[in-house]
Amino acid sequence: MLSLWVAAAFGPLWSGHLMTTAPMAISVTNVAVRDAKGEERNLGEWAGKVLLIVNVASRCGFTRQYAGLQELQESYGPQGLAVLGFPCNDFGAQEPGTLPEIQQFCSTTYGADFELLDKVVMAEEPYTTLSQSEPAGPVAWNFEKFLVGKDGTVLGRYKSNVEPDSAELKGAIEAALAA
Repeated sequence: MLSLWVAAAFGPLWSGHLMTTAPMAISVTNVAVRDAKGEERNLGEWAGKVLLIVNVASRCGFTRQYAGLQELQESYGPQGLAVLGFPCNDFGAQEPGTLPEIQQFCSTTYGADFELLDKVVMAEEPYTTLSQSEPAGPVAWNFEKFLVGKDGTVLGRYKSNVEPDSAELKGAIEAALAA
């Protein structure tokens, strides 16, 4: 009887052993977004590819990362990486342009032609789902990156100051591609 009371009172504490649960895997497979044409797409359409999802902005101190993101697309795209950029004006109003203006800027300034999807706000998909991945919480700034495995599971979250050419990010991409 006492052991039942202990289990009820202390939840995961049972018979002197602390039981822990692994964090729930966050999947983007069923997340709907809008592409550059404004058409709804499901991120599950990229199943079998490793995704690097990034909220981008053209007037940010991290904007130079467009070039590094393009390099990742060129280097790892043939192996199955897809860089997906989601322009966002939420942080300092640093992405005020229309999608065609943003695409033109990326192409002419950085030679970037990885896929840009429709502009988003952080209070909508894919970020309402992505922000649940560890460390859970809201996106802090432009150019935060989420690495998604071939099965749609979020594998990692990288803050804005993690450069696209960093050993940390490249290593994680290579591991995801090899999985």
